[in-house]
Parts: sequence; structure tokens; C-alpha cells
Amino acid sequence: MEAPATVDDVPIAGRCDPRFDEVREQFARNFVERGEVGAGLCVLVDGEPVIDLVGGWADADRTRLWRTDTLVDVYSVGKAVVALLALQLVDEGRIALDDPVASVWPEFAAGGKESATIRHALCHRAGVPAIRIPLTNADLWEWDTMTAALAATEPWWEPGTQHAYHTNTYGHLIGGIIHRVTGELPGTRLQSVAEPLGADIWCGLPEVEQARCAEVIWALGEMPPLPDPDTLLGDARMTQLSYFNPPGYSSMGVVNTPQWRATQIPSTNSHATAAGIARIYQGLLEPGRLLSEALLSEATSPQSVGYCPILGEEVTFGLGFKPTTERRPFGPNPASFGHFGTGGALGFADPDATVAFGYAMNHVIPRWQSSRNRSLMDALYRCL
Repeated sequence: MEAPATVDDVPIAGRCDPRFDEVREQFARNFVERGEVGAGLCVLVDGEPVIDLVGGWADADRTRLWRTDTLVDVYSVGKAVVALLALQLVDEGRIALDDPVASVWPEFAAGGKESATIRHALCHRAGVPAIRIPLTNADLWEWDTMTAALAATEPWWEPGTQHAYHTNTYGHLIGGIIHRVTGELPGTRLQSVAEPLGADIWCGLPEVEQARCAEVIWALGEMPPLPDPDTLLGDARMTQLSYFNPPGYSSMGVVNTPQWRATQIPSTNSHATAAGIARIYQGLLEPGRLLSEALLSEATSPQSVGYCPILGEEVTFGLGFKPTTERRPFGPNPASFGHFGTGGALGFADPDATVAFGYAMNHVIPRWQSSRNRSLMDALYRCL
């Protein structure tokens, strides 16, 4: 009988300040005890990298080691990043939070959305968490097709009166605003922010970079057939369409393809290293570097609180960033902010502890809480 794996069997590389050895231990235990396949972890304290670890494998067959430059889809971690790009336009005076979306994107007024503001869009109150017209995966690869379909969608509620998580449409909504204001797609804007920070994070991955990608491994098994959305009503219909219209909108069946990696779906398919995520949040900790202090404070404060019919529980949204909450904490300090991604990917900043944190992994175990990122956060704060 084969002996069970131990932490000594896990291939781990990188550096870790000795005072954070407990975090390294938990990082290794994630592979042995909590289903990790491949992952990276980067933590900066006072701007200095105290942890920069990679471990495990970049593929399901465990033939490629995870390297410091391995990129992986970090899912909704990208929502905060695309929101940052829009918030920078607010700081520049090119848009204002309470401007109607239609003031820069006239087609968005269709169907009764003329009252939806940029603030509503940023905090999931714009009323379009799902596109109503049936779409295909061929449509998914076309930016103009997706944004036009979103703009034409009749809102699911009067904008500004409630919220629901814009699971996948968030990227086309906020990205569409950015595109109309600047003429640039969000992935292009992202590189102008990421490169000066040395942040390895992308939306719309160039072909030359795709060899660095880890395979995303979904721990779902075979999905049962979905019901016909025409047989569903109300929130059930909205929720199914939010995830599966187009069918690959949540990455199902397409996640490891060149088309998925190259397409810009900023809510769902940004690719990054753990260090790339951490460096974005480090930039936010430096006063005025990426956002003005006043706007960052507003963006990371609760803007919408209440029950979310798509997530099925009480949720607090900031402007693209999630403020820390008891249910979904970013450590113990009240000013922390960030965003989780499907399966456990995570980026956050803690201004009180001057911590910038990035975690990226490829084994997606869908659950609302991730035991893996929680073990790393808890160990980090015990060490500080």
C-alpha cells in the first residue's frame, strides 16, 4: 500500500521570510490535505515581498511544475481590477460616479436603463446580471456582440433599487464604460497600469504568453443538463442566464482554450501570477499612486448591502472592491478590501497591517468559502 503524501513530497519553490514559516507550512499542507494541485502565494508587507512561493503542478497530469511565471485564470479577482480602471477615469474627471451609464454609452439606455449610473454599475445595482437574448460561444469571443447584447437587455429590476451579483456581465458592463470613454479595451488599459508596477496580470492574453498558462481543473465531475431557461421564471431564470448565457460565460467547457485565454471577459478570465495580484494591491496601498485616497476610501466602503438572489445570501458590495465582512473576511482588520475568485483565488490589501496579498491556484473546488485561502490568511496574521 502506497504511503500517504506528506508536505515533504510537495514540490515548493520560492522564498519565505523565516518569521512566516507557518504560512509556508500551511501552503504545503494545502496540497496534502485540502486538494491543491498547483498554486502561487505572494505577500508584501510595507512594500517588501516577505512570501513569494509557488508549488505543485500546472497541469492535471502533474507533468509541469508550477513556476514563478505561471499564469492562471483568477476569475472574479479580475472584477476589482476592471473596477480600478473605471475608478481611475473618475479620478481623472472623465466620468463621475453618479453620471448615467448612457451618458457615455447611449445604447445602454435601452429597455428602461436610462437611470442606471456608473455607481450602480460598479456596485452590482445596474439591473443587468444576465443577458436575455440567447447567445452562443461564438458570440462570447466578440466584444462588440457581447456589449451590444448587454446594452439591449431589459433590466431585471429598476436600476438602483436592489443588487444582484453581476457574475459575468460585470466585465462587459464596466469594460464597456471604459471602452466608450477611452476608445481602448480594458485589457489594453490594464497593461498601462500593470507594467509600471511590474504586475504580471492580463485580460486578453497574447498568444506569445499562453504557453505560461496553467490548466484550470474543475472538481465538478460531469454537469447535469441545464433546464431550458424558457421554463424558468424570475430569479431562477436570471441566475441561470447569468452563469450560462453564452454557455461558456462562466468558462465551462472553454476555460483552457486559446480563444478563452485571448478574449477579454474582465469579470471572469483575467490571468495572473500571485505576485501580479499582490503588486496591484500594493499599488493601492501607496497613497495616490493608483487612486486618490478619497476615492479609494469610497470604493472600499459599503455601497450596497442586502440579500443577493444570485449568491443566495446577504452580501456587501463596494465599488468593485468588496469590503471585509465577518462572512467573507480579508484578515481581522476592518479597513481591508479585495476580491475573491471562483475556487479560492484571492487578492486583498490591508492598510492597517500594510499587507498586499495575492493567491492563485488551478484546482477549482466550487464553494462559498475556501479552506485553502483561509488557512493562508489565518497563518499570515498569526505571524504578523
